Amino acid sequence: MAESNNQTAGEGAQAAAHGCFVCNVAMPFLEQLWPADAGDHFRASRVEFLKGIRSLIDDRIAHLSKQEHKGTHVPVE
Repeated sequence: MAESNNQTAGEGAQAAAHGCFVCNVAMPFLEQLWPADAGDHFRASRVEFLKGIRSLIDDRIAHLSKQEHKGTHVPVE
């Protein structure tokens, strides 16, 4: 009785992919329109975008890591 309700992981994945519009319709359509070179450019673009995010994070870490000077500077005559 319990065995009929259980699905293997593969069957569950197939059921989920069966109704996915993006996987079944959009991606195959876009793959036919775009040449392979376009895919390479978009892949490189994703890498550059992530490098930009890493740069922003590194800058913020550097800003937060700076030691603040305590006290005030008073010029002496």
